[in-house]
Amino acid sequence: MNDVTIKRALLSVSDKSGLVELGQSLAQRGVELVSTGGTAKALRDAGLTVKDVSDLTGFPEMMDGRVKTLHPMVHGGLLAVRDNPEHFAAMEQHAIGAIDLVVVNLYPFEATVMRGAERPDIIENIDIGGPSMVRSAAKNHQFVTIVTDPADYTTLTAELDGQDGATSLGFRKQMAAKAFAATAAYDSMISQWFAFADQGQMFPDMLAVNGKAPVELRYGENPHQNAALYTPVGPHAQGIAQAEQLQGKALSYNNYNDADAALELCAEFAGGDPAVVIVKHANPCGVAQRASLLEAWEEALACDSVSAFGGIVAVNVPLDGPTAEAICAIFTEVVIAPSVSDEAREAFAKKKNLRLLVTGDLPDPRRGGLAIKPITGGLLVQSRDNGAITEADLKVVTERQPTEQELKDCLFAWTVARHVKSNAIVYAKDGATAGIGAGQMNRRDSSRIAAMKAAEAAEKYQWAASRAVGSAVASDAFFPFADGLLAAAEAGATAIIQPGGSMRDDEVIAAANDAGLAMVLTGMRHFRH
Repeated sequence: MNDVTIKRALLSVSDKSGLVELGQSLAQRGVELVSTGGTAKALRDAGLTVKDVSDLTGFPEMMDGRVKTLHPMVHGGLLAVRDNPEHFAAMEQHAIGAIDLVVVNLYPFEATVMRGAERPDIIENIDIGGPSMVRSAAKNHQFVTIVTDPADYTTLTAELDGQDGATSLGFRKQMAAKAFAATAAYDSMISQWFAFADQGQMFPDMLAVNGKAPVELRYGENPHQNAALYTPVGPHAQGIAQAEQLQGKALSYNNYNDADAALELCAEFAGGDPAVVIVKHANPCGVAQRASLLEAWEEALACDSVSAFGGIVAVNVPLDGPTAEAICAIFTEVVIAPSVSDEAREAFAKKKNLRLLVTGDLPDPRRGGLAIKPITGGLLVQSRDNGAITEADLKVVTERQPTEQELKDCLFAWTVARHVKSNAIVYAKDGATAGIGAGQMNRRDSSRIAAMKAAEAAEKYQWAASRAVGSAVASDAFFPFADGLLAAAEAGATAIIQPGGSMRDDEVIAAANDAGLAMVLTGMRHFRH
């Protein structure tokens, strides 16, 4: 059996959008409408003839609507295999009528949680009958059509138009697959709420991971890989996935990954002076904070103008015209801002391929949540790295106390370093990065690379000295040996910020004292692998 003519439809929806139009379309085709509660009322108010489910079952809705569709007269009509003689005989014996179409969407559990409802209200918005009907209809898709998304109503009516009031097996398979995904996501939201919010579990026995509305990307990290972007089902932070793209080519997998890194670091400066973050291959290559956004751009670019070519730029304040003009002077893949002025949009419009993203409010860098990484045969799951330190948390361990400016630069460098791939070393001076060393197998090489970049910048811009001279240096983890610290001292750094905790801390502190450095410990590591 391939085509199934729709003669009877059961409609029971929480989201009433498009319901009346669908009901009218079905009624015009002579389809009998069966419905429940508010759905039936909405259809009747539109002048449609509707049979109550209670007329079908012989039982009234009861227990505040908790029990209405959980009945053999409903599920027998959904689950009966129409060409099975025993099933057909059972339907005849018990006067069970076939149901050919089910249109159901579920209680608004997510919306109830998001509006901060109390626990009893949340529990009442766990749908039972709806998922049961959805699963019954989807299981029996050989004979029953299931529609769970109002966005598919027009697709359904087009199918009925093209099939002379029937649906094809291919269409029913497609809708069944979508229906099972919908109930899986719904149950996932409920299980997450019970585990994380209700029971306070960080790592529940079963971890449900889900996403919706995939956007297929051109390819993954490399052209031979496939890729898509999913957004979470349930509460989540607003981030790069929700940003509005104002212009430019479609974002690639790498664009999303790099843009996310840029936005996460830029969010550290939310509410502060204008800041610019430039990212390349998920690592910052220039960061600065200044009185104006244009000055911040110029200082961030100066840190490593070579790496900035083809990079991602994020800013923490509305993007103005002069800064946009300056950014357009070099090849830039993506620009991210809370908002964009008309002048800035005009400037970027000249760069047709540049992707311009508007985020609105920046995400909270201290938000909770889980970070998930697939490995062969499993998932690594950890809490987000949302730890933070303030000046009051710092412990001075050297003979020389840091100056007020050195402390500011230490904290600035530390903020950037937590977003740099390990091993990470960041030189900073006067609220701007001077050199960044990322992703090396030992800390000494990261120190040397960062110092080399600072020296190259000085040569390019013909400064009297490298900005590493007089800078503060942040290390994302402790110095296992003094060599990395000594490399920073050779470059001209005067202050160090690092977690401490090495078995050779005494040697490292002694080396700092010998070099005349000021050093503070944070007691908190920020590996980023």
